[in-house]
Amino acid sequence: MSLIILTGASGSGKTAIAKAIATRFAGEIDVYYFDDIGVPSLGQMTADYGSPAGWQRAMTFKWLELLAEAQRSGRNQLLEGQMRLAFLEEAATVAGMAYLPLLVDCDDETRRHRLAVERRQPELADAEMMAWAAFLRREAAAKGCEILDTSRLSLDESVQAVVGRLQG
Repeated sequence: MSLIILTGASGSGKTAIAKAIATRFAGEIDVYYFDDIGVPSLGQMTADYGSPAGWQRAMTFKWLELLAEAQRSGRNQLLEGQMRLAFLEEAATVAGMAYLPLLVDCDDETRRHRLAVERRQPELADAEMMAWAAFLRREAAAKGCEILDTSRLSLDESVQAVVGRLQG
């Protein structure tokens, strides 16, 4: 598989994994971050796309269009971000590309600790984030998407789990 897409709610570990892969495998794997496309305010998302979900869907299409072009290089790629699996599936079909979706997840206690203590963003460790994580978990289960539970994994173990999927 030449493209893996890591998705998951804040605090799951997806960005830490992606950054570690970008550093350790710089010559082998191109790493992209969904938010690098630019994240407007909620008001702007609603004004321009009808809702935050509408913005996320449109940007998912934009990313997969960009990655479809880059995929022709034959290099391994990793995209990290918070995307619905349904949007990925739809955008990949339109772009005519193959990818492996991987939900990076953790239990709520671990997520709260990572967000409130490690990242010092307690405002993100709220009921809305836990509901978003639960939604993504249900969506992954319904679609048969693999879930990488980082609750008890070290960063090295998580990196190896992702890189192993790219390498074979």
